[in-house]
Amino acid sequence: MNFIPTKLEGCFIIEPKIIRDERGYFMESFNENTFQKGIGQSVHFVQDNQSFSTKGVLRGLHYQTGEHAQAKLVRVLSGEVLDVVVDLRPDSETFGQYVSVLLSAENQKQFFVPRGFAHGFLVLSETAAFFYKCDNFYNKESEGGLIYNDPTVNIDWQFPTSELLISEKDTVLPALDNARKVW
Repeated sequence: MNFIPTKLEGCFIIEPKIIRDERGYFMESFNENTFQKGIGQSVHFVQDNQSFSTKGVLRGLHYQTGEHAQAKLVRVLSGEVLDVVVDLRPDSETFGQYVSVLLSAENQKQFFVPRGFAHGFLVLSETAAFFYKCDNFYNKESEGGLIYNDPTVNIDWQFPTSELLISEKDTVLPALDNARKVW
C-alpha cells in the first residue's frame, strides 16, 4: 500500500497494491500492521458502516465530539464519490481548510480521516456503495455537523448545486463559526 499524506496533517490517501490477471484482481484492503505503520499511529477500528446512495446525494458533513470522536477509514465498493474532510481541530494550522479526493470502485483508493475532522461525500455515479471503518462507537448525543456550503470553507463539490439531494437534517447544519467544537 502507498500512503500519501495530504495538506491536512494526519489525513492520508491510501492506494492499494492491486494484482490483476485475466480472472479479475486481488488486493489486501486492510492490514492493521501495515496501516498503523503507514499512518504513523495506532488506530483500532471497532465499527464498520455502509451506505448506498444515488447520483447527487450529498451526505455530511458529520463528526463526533469529545470522547466519542471518531477516526474513519473510508472507501467505495461500487460507483464513484467525491469524498471531503474539513479540519476542525482548534489548534491546527489548517483549521477550517478542506481536502477532497475522488474515491471509486475502479481506483480502489481509501481515505484515512483522523479524529477532529468533519466528513462528507457526494455521489458522482448513478449509484454508489460507501463503506467505512470507525475507531469509536457512534453516540447520538455527540453528533456534530457542518453545513456543506459554508462560504468560509468554500468547498468545491464539482457538481451543480441545483441537483444535490440532501437530507433535511444536513440542510440545517451550522456554519463553521457556529459548529459544535470537536473537543
